[in-house]
Amino acid sequence: MRITRRETFNAAHRLFRPEWDDQKNLEVFGKCSNPRWHGHNYTLYVTVEGEVDPGTGFVMNLKDLSRIIDTFVIEKVDHKNINLEVDFMQGRLASTENLAIGIWEQLEPPIREAGSRLYCVKLVETEKNFVEYFGKGEVRN
Repeated sequence: MRITRRETFNAAHRLFRPEWDDQKNLEVFGKCSNPRWHGHNYTLYVTVEGEVDPGTGFVMNLKDLSRIIDTFVIEKVDHKNINLEVDFMQGRLASTENLAIGIWEQLEPPIREAGSRLYCVKLVETEKNFVEYFGKGEVRN
């Protein structure tokens, strides 16, 4: 059984490689390499899986999942500059793909400790762009 929690946050970032000049960054990353940054209203979907507890009827208490997401992700990214202020993104290009991986890495341990398994992190950057991450090396149907 799988259950999903939806959360939202706002954050700024810039796609760029510091070893490249502005022209090269513009060629590769387009307007997303704007030296003055840009932002998104992100939507985050966190899906966990497990057996339904016969006593509660839950795979995981959504109140607990919400608290984990808020503590380990939302408080760190909401209204922040991903490149400069988000600890788990230091040393990474601030792409949506890398952000989804970083979010997975933040959530997987506390969700496992709570007795569930993290199945998928889906991160919507715009109406047209989103990524889904299922964990390193995992193949999911």
